[in-house]
Amino acid sequence: MHVTFNLAAELDAALKAAAGKAGLEADAFAPEVRPADPRHGDFQANGILGYAKARKLNPRTTAEQLVAALPAELLNQCDVAIAGPGFINFTLKPAALLAWLRQHDNAEHLKAGAASFYAGQRYVVDYSSPNTAKQLHVGHIRSMVIGEAICRLLGFCGATVTRDNHIGDWGTQFGKLIWGYKHLRDEAALERDPLEELERLYKAADVATKEDPAVLDAARAELVKLQDGDAENLGLWEKIIAISSGAFREIYRRLDINFDCELGESFYKDQLSRIYTELHETGLSTESQGAQVVFHPEHPRFKTQPFIIRKSDGASNYATTDLATMLYRTGHFKADAIIVLTDTRQADHFEQLWLTTQKWYAAKGYRLPRFEHVSFGSILGSDGKAIKTRSGDPIKLQALLDEAVERAFGQVTEKSPELPEAERRAIAETVGIGAVRYADLAQNRSSDYVFDWEKILSFDGNTAPYLLYAVSRVHSIFRKLELQPDDAKATAGATAPEAPGEIALARKLVGLPAVLNTTTAQLRPHFLCTYLFELAGAFSSFYAAEKVLVDEPEVRARRLMLCARTLLFLETGLHLLGLRTLKRM
Repeated sequence: MHVTFNLAAELDAALKAAAGKAGLEADAFAPEVRPADPRHGDFQANGILGYAKARKLNPRTTAEQLVAALPAELLNQCDVAIAGPGFINFTLKPAALLAWLRQHDNAEHLKAGAASFYAGQRYVVDYSSPNTAKQLHVGHIRSMVIGEAICRLLGFCGATVTRDNHIGDWGTQFGKLIWGYKHLRDEAALERDPLEELERLYKAADVATKEDPAVLDAARAELVKLQDGDAENLGLWEKIIAISSGAFREIYRRLDINFDCELGESFYKDQLSRIYTELHETGLSTESQGAQVVFHPEHPRFKTQPFIIRKSDGASNYATTDLATMLYRTGHFKADAIIVLTDTRQADHFEQLWLTTQKWYAAKGYRLPRFEHVSFGSILGSDGKAIKTRSGDPIKLQALLDEAVERAFGQVTEKSPELPEAERRAIAETVGIGAVRYADLAQNRSSDYVFDWEKILSFDGNTAPYLLYAVSRVHSIFRKLELQPDDAKATAGATAPEAPGEIALARKLVGLPAVLNTTTAQLRPHFLCTYLFELAGAFSSFYAAEKVLVDEPEVRARRLMLCARTLLFLETGLHLLGLRTLKRM
């Protein structure tokens, strides 16, 4: 077995080859090699049972035939055992662990190994995507941090990723906002805090449209005028966009998020007529109560729920621009896959969008990409309801980040009062922002979670402060030796791990490729978070049990190698999640 990054794939290929040598149907055999329970080994092949039962063979006998046909090279590097009715467990020998750790000694080598997962694949990832004229609040952070982590992970694993911030700058809210601007604005407030005033105007106009049908009609008319190119409304729209963009960019800068393009809904306004025409010509759309709609009668939920393409007043909507966006991404960006991140409340919309797209593309002969709506739950307060301020308003994201940094500064000052204030402030910015970010990423994105300051800033448990401290702790080992962690001289002459703590840590390190594979396949960053937490725990156990700075050169070298690889994997993983790391805390 070669010392490649993805050992599971190597074992899978070896078993496929062994199936051919053993006279089995190699083309029909899927070994299904996955990470094993550590008590039984490093990897387990589960595919024998299904293959054997389908052919009325004895699974254990089939497993024995496969093991007998494995090459000697593999058997020299793995202990192989058959368990139960036919599972095959593989445990890497210490020499194989050492060889793998030697080869994967820096971030570039890790990235080169992982690049095989998605090499040549073009992804467009649509995330953040706020509506203009509204301040970013705490609910916006999930799309931002999950989306950024997915982009970094896919890029690390070989994909070409285009980050698109699909800003809501052309939708229904602008009719209300323009009406509010014309009738309700406070010039002094607009001068003092323009974004706050725009948000007030929208809320006031929204209330007015609900109370008075005439105002609702007037707001709709303002939207149609905007979409028809009215000069006054376009001027107001441009002013609103400029105000919002500056506020968004400050948050993105603080979270280290950079988009390749910001093609909002307005970008597609000249492409909407094509959508109306093609859906009509292909027979996919029909008229219903004056609107152009698409029905999906074969779908249980959408038999009578229309996908509205053009409203009865002639205005476009999210469905129209999303269809135009789908076409642009497959045509201009040549996307093989499109990922859109929003909360779970929009699940029906994106399911109808994808159903419509599949039928439309099939009718026109367009190349169909893969599509995934990555949804996520809500952030809750201690009362189990959506987190809000005491006044009932959403918590502004800028205020939340400021509070996180101030709380972190208090902790840093308490733990390290001797550090200069400027350094404590810098550490607090990294810890505070990282804590908020990691608290979100560590959750299964499908679930709601309760936001708890004490928990997310704790130095115990699966938190950013714990992991950042683990990183700084390893840095301190090398700092005491006046060595750089990537100094090859420090690990030259390292021997294979021997002590239980050494072997357990080495085995955890070798598990990184499988975790990256699972994380990217399911687009769930919490798998990587769990791995990093477990890796930090394995290092802590190793460090408590085994003295690193011993006199024996080869023992010292191998333990320093384990320290260096732990640091590399922790920092690489945290950077993929979007966190900055620290050399000391």
